[in-house]
Amino acid sequence: MDLRDAVAVVTGGNGGLGQRICHALAAAGARIAVVCARSIDDANQVAAQLTADHQVDARAFQCDVTDPVQVASMVEAVVAHFGRLDILVNDAAYNKSIAFKDLDSLSHEEWSKIIDINLTGPMHCIKAVAPIMKAQGQGRIVNIASVAGLVPVGSSIAYAVSKAGLIHLTRCMAVALAPETLVNCVAPGLLEGTRATANLSATQLEYAAKTAVLGMAADKDDCADQVVTLCRSSTTTGQTVVIDAGRVFH
Repeated sequence: MDLRDAVAVVTGGNGGLGQRICHALAAAGARIAVVCARSIDDANQVAAQLTADHQVDARAFQCDVTDPVQVASMVEAVVAHFGRLDILVNDAAYNKSIAFKDLDSLSHEEWSKIIDINLTGPMHCIKAVAPIMKAQGQGRIVNIASVAGLVPVGSSIAYAVSKAGLIHLTRCMAVALAPETLVNCVAPGLLEGTRATANLSATQLEYAAKTAVLGMAADKDDCADQVVTLCRSSTTTGQTVVIDAGRVFH
């Protein structure tokens, strides 16, 4: 798909990885809807920087992705402003460091919050954009999962399960939305300088870097560039690309 003048919705677009994704898509010529849950001032700053750096139309939208009513309103507002919607990147996520063996600390509230934001939220967003992409005759959806969805690692059991679900949701939606819309997934390993890693313990961060064969964290720009590649592709769907400096091989 030609990304020039395409419209991309990036949830969590004001986050550490989300901003990189926004800039990578804007550099390819896409117009950007920067979606945030709460920090609308930060999202407005990201949108202004995208316009200044890449001379593309960019605008911030506030939306709680766990609320299907808000998601529908956000998608309607994006189409009203830009005139179309070609790309959805589900990057919004939440985690909390809870040791796997500490089941008592994995409360119903924490489990529900993590699953709602990381898995149910993307489902709401996909359902909202699917008919628009079908009517346009093309669309691209990229989910941002984690290597925790492939092996039992990560900040908590709930986080790992949510990302495993997102990876399988990618496969299922690739079937459901074909042939007009291609659905793929990027599964990063440890990423430094994001809100997600800020919730991890120093021990978890050190272990994740040491156990990668390259001995380092994954690169946010590599992840963002992969998103762009998947959006451009016309024959890749239902796939998960791992970017983790060599921790997980699948």
